[in-house]
Amino acid sequence: MKNPDLTCCVLDAETTLSNDLTLRALEERVSVTVYDRTPAAQTVERAKGHAIVITNKVVLTREIVGELPDLKAVFLMSTGTNAVDLQACAERGIPVCNIPAYSTTSVAELVFAYILDWARGVAKHTASVRAGDWARSSDFCYTLTPQRELAGLTLGLIGFGDIAQHVAKIARGFEMNVLVTTPNPDGKPDLGQQFVPLKQLLNTSDLVSLHCPLNAETGRMMNEETFSWMKKGSVLINTSRGGLVDEPALVTALDSGSLHAAYLDVLSTEPPAASNPLPGAAGTHITPHLAWATRAARERLVEVLTANVVVWMEGGIQNQVNGA
Repeated sequence: MKNPDLTCCVLDAETTLSNDLTLRALEERVSVTVYDRTPAAQTVERAKGHAIVITNKVVLTREIVGELPDLKAVFLMSTGTNAVDLQACAERGIPVCNIPAYSTTSVAELVFAYILDWARGVAKHTASVRAGDWARSSDFCYTLTPQRELAGLTLGLIGFGDIAQHVAKIARGFEMNVLVTTPNPDGKPDLGQQFVPLKQLLNTSDLVSLHCPLNAETGRMMNEETFSWMKKGSVLINTSRGGLVDEPALVTALDSGSLHAAYLDVLSTEPPAASNPLPGAAGTHITPHLAWATRAARERLVEVLTANVVVWMEGGIQNQVNGA
């Protein structure tokens, strides 16, 4: 039954719903106003008067929260929580709930799409054949990139949450060695990985994949110093948060040849500024923050989002990420 006393505002539904999903199950319980996108200057105007605000990447700062006297709960359409000032909400008794683990499989699979592209150069060879290079070839085969076998190579994982653990399982299936750096190794499952310090991981890994949250400790953790620790000719993969990487330092590492390539699904600012040097840098392979965006993952997101809201409306709470 729909609650007539509550209204809900969705600030940025476009990427999640993407014209193939709806919030029908939620709309049966509460009146919902849906915006595909919300410019920062219109956030307060659109959210004002609503008890429930749902956001993905639209930022709710302390100042914005302070201008929303009717706000009672915030629900994220993401696992990451950096779009909302959690402390400001907690001080007002406003719970903030996220969507944990919905995209684990999808993100892990993209990591290996990157790894396999690096290993075999599928995209580059396909483009070459389409351009007629094979038809003009004097031989029955040719290669444009080194053809690498993954078995025996070393994959380093920085962080060891759900996604990194899934990546480790896939890597072990390819008979890769897996090194892990994490601040809390105790209690983690044994998937055939070896826990090592960060410097050792960077020194010895052929590929390094980032799987940690963005916070004061991890911001720009990949910088001039840590890039200098990486094995020459290795590869950086980032499907976590763009702010983990010092982007100018990454360009320098690629230009110098100390890094062979960087596969990135996230950047420090999204969409990137025209001045961002990474999209045009040699050795970069960048996708537009799509690791999470399979239909299967988005269906799980909508299902958990709806459950989060309904549980709260019924007096409970689940997936809360602040101390309200």
